[in-house]
Amino acid sequence: MEPSNLVPFSSFTVFFYLSIALLSLSSIAVSQTVQENFFQCINQNSELYVPFSSAFVSPNNDSFSSVLQSTAQNLRCLEPSVAKPQLIFTPLIESHVQAAVICAKEVGIQIRMRSGGHDYEGLSYISDLDSPFIIVDLGKLRAISVDIDDNSAWVQAGATIGEVYYRIFQKSKTHGFPAGLCTSLGIGGHITGGAYGTMMRKFGLGADNVLDARIVDAQGRILDRQSMGEDLFWAIRGGGGASFGIILSWKIKLVPVPSIVTVFTVPKTLEQGATKILYKWQQVADKLDEDLFIRVIIQNADAAQKGEKTVQTAYNAQFLGTASRLLEVMNQSFPELGLTQKDCTEMSWIQSVMYIAGYPSKTPPEVLLEGKSLFKNYFKAKSDFVREPIPEDGLEGLWKRLMEGDSPLMIWNPYGGMMSKISESEIPFPHRKGVIFKIQYVTLWQDADKDTAAKHIDWIRKLYNYMATYASTFPREAYVNYRDLDLGVNKDGNTSFIQASVWGSKYFKNNFNRLVRIKNKVDPGNMFRHEQSIPPLALTGKRRGKRMIH
Repeated sequence: MEPSNLVPFSSFTVFFYLSIALLSLSSIAVSQTVQENFFQCINQNSELYVPFSSAFVSPNNDSFSSVLQSTAQNLRCLEPSVAKPQLIFTPLIESHVQAAVICAKEVGIQIRMRSGGHDYEGLSYISDLDSPFIIVDLGKLRAISVDIDDNSAWVQAGATIGEVYYRIFQKSKTHGFPAGLCTSLGIGGHITGGAYGTMMRKFGLGADNVLDARIVDAQGRILDRQSMGEDLFWAIRGGGGASFGIILSWKIKLVPVPSIVTVFTVPKTLEQGATKILYKWQQVADKLDEDLFIRVIIQNADAAQKGEKTVQTAYNAQFLGTASRLLEVMNQSFPELGLTQKDCTEMSWIQSVMYIAGYPSKTPPEVLLEGKSLFKNYFKAKSDFVREPIPEDGLEGLWKRLMEGDSPLMIWNPYGGMMSKISESEIPFPHRKGVIFKIQYVTLWQDADKDTAAKHIDWIRKLYNYMATYASTFPREAYVNYRDLDLGVNKDGNTSFIQASVWGSKYFKNNFNRLVRIKNKVDPGNMFRHEQSIPPLALTGKRRGKRMIH
């Protein structure tokens, strides 16, 4: 903001009380108190004055719904019955985030942090906890500084992963970053869960390639890697979002990519031998050349016979190299797919990012700067990790259940390569050696009808129960970035270690214990909490700290 835009304190005082007077005409008493006190506190604790009109949106604003829904992916979490925030605050500079933490404690209100809004259960913009809350939306903190000579970049939390990819591409055609396939992901939250992508078999996760970070802790301090210490730095790279502080920015390590990348998508239906091909894929997926990532997208399709349904498996791949070398790899390791030269398309790395993300061909890469999602729907999702190939009769049972569903989707992502070489305890993300592939289950629907939602959710839970025989056990592992509240929830911040271990062990395995110890050290009062946040050991019954407003 230019100095000429700064408002003198006397003008600010008049403006503040005028804003509150207008706001109070239609606000309930609690909201008045929250909005007045929070707004006043923010400006008292900020380096730069924050105009109400540009940084705060209350339920009384005409734009409230559009702002709340702007980055939300799951429409199921925006139902009228779902609790909405008292206020949405959009910080303009880092000190505003510090002030938000200080003021949330002073006012006595819970905060939710949103960088991209992709949380599958909407925990970055809704709350089931019995407390009023505000959203701290980091969408305006999206600066990206790429240093090719240092093979690194500083990226603010509100930037999307697509913006990061594009800014790297602007500086170099032979550098990249191994993170998400969906380009509208907010990088702030994405890396806190691990951040897998098409290059993870070559370079590991996005969280494996973080060099430094800036975070606002529970005391409102801005810390970097040195000042936060290695324990907290370990926890925020894969330990799940919004448990330890508010991420301001990441320093990421860039990785080399070739000038030519090859992609393909090969569909196979049941009538084309999909069952045997998928069984073979399971045997080789984690053992293929590390430059090759082949995921399988599984969904219902129309059969050749009119009125009949079938299951289609689509092999969607990125290869860090030329088509000729890819064909050599495939002919040697996975000839069953029948890949041919005409199936392969050579392109640049940035074009392959867009191909995998689902953009139409010839879409200019500049579209990545828009940060828009190609996906927004009502959905419920779950996840699994598989360590032994699912036999053909198990696949046959799966096909039967998929064809009973309405708009089901499964995505199988291969592991192996670098993923199996990194220790399970290197960062909190533990799903490493021995994992063949990860499953994402999704069921989608088109409207807010409660019966429709119940039908879809019941179906996916039954499918998940069927797959228990074939998934990892003790624990049955799950991916924290595919948040699933079916696994268990905190109860208004009072969940005990034992209760939280039920879902915590699924996401983090033995790393959950260390996460709890770190939480107990850096946020014993549980300032940063949500339905599946890491609980401090102290909270076995009664939450410490300032009483919440009710």
